[in-house]
Amino acid sequence: MATNSVNTNIGAQVALQSLNRTNESLAMTQKRVSTGYRVADAKDDGAAFAVAQSVRADIAGLTSANEQMGSVKGILDTTLAGLNKVSDTMSQIRGVLVKLADGTLSDSQRTQYQSQYDSLRTQVTNFIEDATYNGRTLLNTTVAAGGGDIATTRNEQATLFTLTAVEGASTLVVASAPTDATAAAAALASTGDFVTKMAAVNTALNTFGSNSNYLDAQMNYNKEKLDSLNTGLGSLIDADLAKESAKLEALKIRQQLGTQALGIANQAPQGLLSLFRG
Repeated sequence: MATNSVNTNIGAQVALQSLNRTNESLAMTQKRVSTGYRVADAKDDGAAFAVAQSVRADIAGLTSANEQMGSVKGILDTTLAGLNKVSDTMSQIRGVLVKLADGTLSDSQRTQYQSQYDSLRTQVTNFIEDATYNGRTLLNTTVAAGGGDIATTRNEQATLFTLTAVEGASTLVVASAPTDATAAAAALASTGDFVTKMAAVNTALNTFGSNSNYLDAQMNYNKEKLDSLNTGLGSLIDADLAKESAKLEALKIRQQLGTQALGIANQAPQGLLSLFRG
């Protein structure tokens, strides 16, 4: 191949190829600096991008699960608040029952205590009815009334955790005021109405309290898992901006030098003109 030719300029070709490679590297580095990602899309690294998308899906799933459990926590907290008031009121009812079990009460006194008992019983009913959050309650098993069991997702695989509802109106509310001392004493017996209902209240408090603690633990675990996933994702696709910044400056200099080298190579054929000057 002729080395002195106006048709083929090998030096310019080499300089142009080098400049093109520099421009490609510069464009990639600028993309990393502007996006903050070493792998911003599948063109950068198809395998790493595919893994990153899978991790992002897990992160989205865990975030949604915590949002759903947060809503259920609202229902549980409302339920526990209602049950605490029911428990406090049941303590007052017991005190009234003890008085009603006294056979020395006059008819007038018994009537007053019965009225107090019924008032407290109504309070218990109201606390149970009002224990709703966003139209849902765990103290009613009727779905049409906003009750029934609640199943919530607890992780990114949508695994369900079920909270079992209680029929509060029938299992937590004591019977109407006893009409005499014997009936009042029977309600306080080991298998009596009051003892049975109080035990049901305590069981509900224990169950829903445990459910609330579990949801708190699960949500905290999900948050820790989210931190781990985000850290792993960052290690996989984030750019080292300090390194990329230094590389960017070096490539800018290489681009300037490559442009100058290409200009010099393009001037080489001009030297051939001197051979034709007389």
